[in-house]
Amino acid sequence: MIGKLRGIVDSTGEDWAILDVAGVGYLVHCSMRTLGDLHEGDPVTLFIETQVREDAITLVGFVSEAERDWFRLVFTVQGVGTRVALSLLSALSPSDLASALAREDKKSIERANGVGPRLASRIVTELKDKVPARLGLVSALTAAPTEKSVNGSGGGAMKDAISALANLGYPPAQAAGAIAAAADRLGAEAGPEVLIRQGLKELAKS
Repeated sequence: MIGKLRGIVDSTGEDWAILDVAGVGYLVHCSMRTLGDLHEGDPVTLFIETQVREDAITLVGFVSEAERDWFRLVFTVQGVGTRVALSLLSALSPSDLASALAREDKKSIERANGVGPRLASRIVTELKDKVPARLGLVSALTAAPTEKSVNGSGGGAMKDAISALANLGYPPAQAAGAIAAAADRLGAEAGPEVLIRQGLKELAKS
């Protein structure tokens, strides 16, 4: 199984790239996000997901391990194949996807080609509580805060508030979504105590 390739970008297409590794050209399928970082003639390292079927071996490549991990995760959802998974990662960065899952934001998921309301709902339902911490669910909410808090210092307060709700026994995804909603309502200057109180109110609504 191929896990990583290092070589020179030979050419690119709509959803693929050919990577020249010591004179051998590997056809690698990629998201638009990864393709945007590939330029003909440049050296590159791609993290590879190898898919083996009876009639074909397909290589799917990513410029970061995080994107490959997200591909593996969304691929577990029923109805999500390689093309839809790559479309999802083309429409949303890993942090945006983590944020959308935490907020149960189905509309953002639907931005991906081939993802309708029913599939978007299934993706959110199946993944919102399964996202490992290493995939950045909580960090995405604090590193990429809401529009109202982006110019403020709300990231630290949000992180503290999310941790507090998690310590109370709420799932990390549920806690992160509640605090994100609280930050939207209260603004960038809200402290962790206020966010926690509002977050508990948001949780009570669900």
